[in-house]
Amino acid sequence: MKTHLIEKEIKYEGWQLSPHWVYKNFNIQGDSIVAFIGECDVKLSEMVDIEDVINNEPIYSKLMLSFISEQFNVGLIEGVFRQRLLMCIIKEALEKRGFNITRNGDDLFFDGKKLSVSIATKSVNSILIHTGLNIYSEGAPISVSGLSSELGISDIKKFAQEVMKKYSEEIDDIIMASTKVRGV
Repeated sequence: MKTHLIEKEIKYEGWQLSPHWVYKNFNIQGDSIVAFIGECDVKLSEMVDIEDVINNEPIYSKLMLSFISEQFNVGLIEGVFRQRLLMCIIKEALEKRGFNITRNGDDLFFDGKKLSVSIATKSVNSILIHTGLNIYSEGAPISVSGLSSELGISDIKKFAQEVMKKYSEEIDDIIMASTKVRGV
């Protein structure tokens, strides 16, 4: 799986969670995960999570670290498993830095406040995952925690690269593990 840290700031509005967005914009073809920093403002019209739409819960963060992954030849249930794996990798990376993080499904919490948003969905030819981590907690519509404001993490790009590298290695290792066993 290919990884890429996008240096320019991108405002995540939800429409970026679409087939071949990474390929068309960054010339990265195939299974990939990219990360970028920017404001997050997902209106209800762009929401993929129907439960959030029903509950009238748009997403906003003044500054967010976003990960977008597109993976091919994978069904939606496996895509959700892969999304949860990404959340576990993020949790482990934060715990390695000394933070007590709680995971509930695809949500991460620090000090009882939500740190993340995440969704996995299926397109015509791939699964798509967006995971966002608040960098600052100010301005969010609900009580949240942030990587910088509450956890004091200043090396956000280094953290993003660490997460993407571990996720890519884990996915590649899972695929390789599936090729070394004899069927019974």
